[in-house]
Amino acid sequence: MLYIYSVETKPNILDTTIEYIKGIGPAKAELMQKELKIFRVRDLLGSYPFRYVDKTKFHVIKDVTTDGDTVQLRGQLVSFEKIKGKNNRFRLQGLLKDSTGFMELIWFQGAKYLTKILKEGEDYVVYGKVNIYKGKKTITHPEMESARARAADQLQSTFDPVYPSSEKLDARGLDSKGRRKIIKTILTQLTEADVVENMPSYLIEKLKLCSRFQALHWIHFPKSAAEKSLAINRLKFEELFFLQLRLLLGKENRKKKLKGAVFDTVGKYFNTFFKEGLKFELTGAQKRVLKEIRANMGLGVHMNRLLQGDVGSGKTVVGFMSMLLAKDNGYQACMMAPTQILAQQHYEGISELAEPLGLSVGFLTGSVKGKGRKKTLELLANGEIDILIGTHALIEDPVVFQNLGLAIIDEQHRFGVAQRAKLWKKNKDIAPHVLVMTATPIPRTLAMTVYGDLDVSVIDEMPPGRKSIQTMHKYESARPKVINFMRAEIDKGRQIYIVYPLIEESAKLDLQDLNNGYEQLLGFFPMPQYQMSILHGRMKAKDKDFEMERFSKGITQIMVATTVIEVGVNVPNASVMIIENTERFGLSQLHQLRGRVGRGAEQSYCLLMTGNKLSKESRERIATMVRTTNGFEIAEADLKLRGPGDIEGTMQSGIMDLKLSSIVHDTAILNAARYYAEAIVDRDPDLAHETHIAMKAYMGRRAQRAKIWGRIS
Repeated sequence: MLYIYSVETKPNILDTTIEYIKGIGPAKAELMQKELKIFRVRDLLGSYPFRYVDKTKFHVIKDVTTDGDTVQLRGQLVSFEKIKGKNNRFRLQGLLKDSTGFMELIWFQGAKYLTKILKEGEDYVVYGKVNIYKGKKTITHPEMESARARAADQLQSTFDPVYPSSEKLDARGLDSKGRRKIIKTILTQLTEADVVENMPSYLIEKLKLCSRFQALHWIHFPKSAAEKSLAINRLKFEELFFLQLRLLLGKENRKKKLKGAVFDTVGKYFNTFFKEGLKFELTGAQKRVLKEIRANMGLGVHMNRLLQGDVGSGKTVVGFMSMLLAKDNGYQACMMAPTQILAQQHYEGISELAEPLGLSVGFLTGSVKGKGRKKTLELLANGEIDILIGTHALIEDPVVFQNLGLAIIDEQHRFGVAQRAKLWKKNKDIAPHVLVMTATPIPRTLAMTVYGDLDVSVIDEMPPGRKSIQTMHKYESARPKVINFMRAEIDKGRQIYIVYPLIEESAKLDLQDLNNGYEQLLGFFPMPQYQMSILHGRMKAKDKDFEMERFSKGITQIMVATTVIEVGVNVPNASVMIIENTERFGLSQLHQLRGRVGRGAEQSYCLLMTGNKLSKESRERIATMVRTTNGFEIAEADLKLRGPGDIEGTMQSGIMDLKLSSIVHDTAILNAARYYAEAIVDRDPDLAHETHIAMKAYMGRRAQRAKIWGRIS
């Protein structure tokens, strides 16, 4: 949905298309559009430097003694000539003199241009990397600037900006030096009237932020480290503040416009299950989350809630009890899972819980065809199916519910936004409540950014009596002991997962692949004494199901697999997880894999196998896995090691627009931005107050350029 604020604005220099800027023109403008997505002056000024060259210090030639140092000198160009070398190739050679000595300057390219602009006897500021050979000091292809021009420059910078570039841009004179010149010219023409302030004055004063006008000048051409820091802090806060404000306004707008079914009755289905159907007492965290969901669904406002909890924390029971609330209030419920294996598992588990209550549970995936599919669709449309479990088949057009009131999406990061939107539209009269569940713990900073428009519930407590999985790091030299340990566990009646990162051998990565590993394991665990299953992503669905069923029933003792088993396999008798080439996996993935064991009453183990050569980051990941089984602690560590990445299908529009700020490293700024955005939305959700008019106008201009999916989880 697109939120557009109607605001009249007069054009200014920032809205000028770049083809009309001196030094660019139509051809270069087209290149900048393709390479950098720069269309207007505001885009050009919003393409910030990624680093700066510190030109606050000048060296004197006699003190330059280290080969490879980058230095800045000020001196007179005492000689400048064209010299013929080998193979009739020419070079330009200059000699720079200061009060302490001489420095040779050499250029192998650009002779025609340089002979026009450089003059003997003139003073220059020279910048470049020094080469010292047999006492002779040389700078090849130095940057040259007239000392008089440097002194007269209105935007004289002591930190020269360096911009992202490409070979094509460099070839057309749009490298850092070329863009510096263009941006300097624009900034000299820019007035404070052109750079309209976009945040309330009280907020700028309270946080002691510099103005937008100052920030634009100082981010490109700071005269000091203090100016650079002030500009960066202002622009980082602005980015994160408007991201949070937009998400919160979208959430507020959805609550106003969308009505949800009123689940105000806690009836016989919920109460009977709570008193008689639960095999274990709910944890405090489960009870707290259920209260949050009940309160949310009882208000008549559409629920859009993220439920996150570690593997084994009891999310499914909470989801099922939420479905019972739907049934108690006369509505159907559904659950969509990313894979057939996981959907089948949910179907079996929920059917077992629902059967004593007399509820009808349906199952629908792509493999359900013919008469069976037709019958399921008829029963669903007639309201004879209370709960439907399935895969993305649930969102297909022929699937019609009589009265869908609650849609649960499991492992939501596997679904795209558009897919979830279709499920959300399955009730034409009233929006079904949406509960998205994930076993991938999400750090708070990421949750408030990626899922900033959702209410978040967290199950942060594990059921009592569950034994912690013992995690150990083993090098290849320990392989014989690992094999003996596996045999001992199998002799106890346990089962084992062995996970490989690749299916086929890759000479490039030198990995022990699944096929070779399987052959080697046959030598250690010969048939018929031992039986093995094999599972990978290139197998047909029916073959995967066959192998998974053999392992689930205990026919095979060892499951050799790729990360296909990361989500959705539940075999309580499997007590050992062995991960080969552990260094090739991310932390969150390792945690998900480890969560496949530890589901039964017996002690479970996770062995992380690696070679001896490990990077510092790999050692950190493995040490984190050995140290803790807390998914949230692991997620925080993963975020710091890898950054937020691209969370498939859930990335809110705008997060990829962050140019300066990082949700990993700028948590203090993010928390402050969230705090002040929440305060504004609480006091003035329509941004109608006179102090918020400029902010509303700014958001209106941005909203016209981007879709906001505020109504969709």
